[in-house]
Amino acid sequence: MLKWLFKHNIKSKLLFPTVYFIRATSMDLKCALEECSMALNLFLNNKFSEALELLRPWSKGSMYHALGYSTILVMQAAMTFEQQDIQMGIATMKEALQTCQKFRKRNTVVESLSSLVSKQTVDQLSEEEMHAEICYAECLLQKAALTFVQDENMINFIKGGLKIRTSYQIYKECHQVLQMTQDNKSRNEIYHQFEGGVQLGIGAFNLMLSLLPGRILRLLEFIGFSGNRELGLQQLREGASGATLRAILCTFTLLLYHTYVSLILGTGEANLVEAETLLQPYLEKFPKGAIILFYDARIDILKGNFEKAQVTFQECIKAQQEWRQIHHLCYWELMWCYSFQQDWLQAYRYADLLCKESRWSKAIYVFQKAAILCMLPDSDVKTTGEDIVALFRQVESLKQRIAGKSIPTEKFAVRKARRYGGTQQVKLIVPALEMMYVWNGFSIVGKRTDLTENLLVTIEKEETTLKNETNHNEYYMDDSCLLQLLKGLCLKHLGRFLQAELCFNQVIQSEKQLKYDNYLVPYSMYELGLLYKQQDEREKAIRCIEAAKNNYKEYSMESRLHFRIHAALNSMKVTPAPTP
Repeated sequence: MLKWLFKHNIKSKLLFPTVYFIRATSMDLKCALEECSMALNLFLNNKFSEALELLRPWSKGSMYHALGYSTILVMQAAMTFEQQDIQMGIATMKEALQTCQKFRKRNTVVESLSSLVSKQTVDQLSEEEMHAEICYAECLLQKAALTFVQDENMINFIKGGLKIRTSYQIYKECHQVLQMTQDNKSRNEIYHQFEGGVQLGIGAFNLMLSLLPGRILRLLEFIGFSGNRELGLQQLREGASGATLRAILCTFTLLLYHTYVSLILGTGEANLVEAETLLQPYLEKFPKGAIILFYDARIDILKGNFEKAQVTFQECIKAQQEWRQIHHLCYWELMWCYSFQQDWLQAYRYADLLCKESRWSKAIYVFQKAAILCMLPDSDVKTTGEDIVALFRQVESLKQRIAGKSIPTEKFAVRKARRYGGTQQVKLIVPALEMMYVWNGFSIVGKRTDLTENLLVTIEKEETTLKNETNHNEYYMDDSCLLQLLKGLCLKHLGRFLQAELCFNQVIQSEKQLKYDNYLVPYSMYELGLLYKQQDEREKAIRCIEAAKNNYKEYSMESRLHFRIHAALNSMKVTPAPTP
């Protein structure tokens, strides 16, 4: 058991007390949960190393210490993208799995839990064994995630998939145990901690799987997966409202869904009221917590409060210096904040910092920097000392692969950058605005009429310049259609629906004249469907969105559009028809 002695330093006004501890030779489940809760508080107060130091001594003797310790290292690996950190994360997670295995029932989890279900009794598993199953499932899932990004080896890819399936099966069986024991009078704190673990797993799996387009989900259902969004959200909400160790993890999963996933893989309609409500208690408890401040600023971006978000991101950067990776997340968001305001020099500053400091996606960062520089007058570009052509020519060599596959946005950037590869370069037209659309940024900037009007002015100016060119190059129609799509988006957000419809239709009717950017047609068809949906013309909306899904194939970022189509049809409660 662990005895804690606290010494409060009043003069320094520390949010977290100085901690002294004396260790014994054993660690029961209750003490492990308490100690991991303390480590979590340290982590949320930016004391990342102290959290690790607290967990390390018991990381091979306690399942919760093993899970907590390895989770922090996995988070670090995912944020740095350094091969050394990834290998360290995988090695630590392997050790964590071995630690959890010591506490599991000797026969397989499916056998032990299935027998529980059939006999309608939970006597076969002790509290410790029940918790071991949940910790083991969490470790498996995290190890699988790192396995996917480790290298291109197909064997590792398959292994990762099998680990995810095993993890999912454990959560499903544990969920059945929970349902059977709802009326159990002996439900104590240890039981509620187990319940929180199940809610996190069932909630995250169901929410994640529900995002998948129908054709993928039908394949996964065949091997035992299923995704129910309402069940996923309900489980995560229940988990977030509890007082368990996993409450913050349920909260972060919901925040990630509302502030990123629903935007990038959805129609751009985020539940910001719920996101703010979820975050508020943590803002009060951890006012300087970098991760908390980051989400606070992200919510402001989605509300269109870019200036306020910029201030909070700067606070987040100043809050801690240990995990520079959190700074990189802030740089990415600040780059977009300034891009939405068309303050291209400031946007360039953060794109440049990402190029120099972050390893996450060098191809995207370099392309993004070059794209932003394209929006500046030549005189301003000279002050930066950058060579736009040289930057675009670097992009292809920086492309990477995850789980044996190229990243769609990197492939898109590489293809666009090739216009600068030959002896005669053909300049890209508003490339930073095109990337803004790729990341669904128009649905964010559309909250601000003033900035949307400014974007429309920029687009129409480029449109006039393009029309006035005497010698049209081979990219003329592609560039013209890109401008029409972006113009249509601005007009839609300004409430000028008829004009927006004309823009989208112009792209669709130009399909046979496009040479390279074939993605513009299905995306325009999808946007036309959303426009009809906004005007309550449901049948027209469904017809357009279904056409975007079924009538076009093998274009850039096809899977991303299928995610968005799935979300749009789901929002109208349409059961997607099978893809022919």
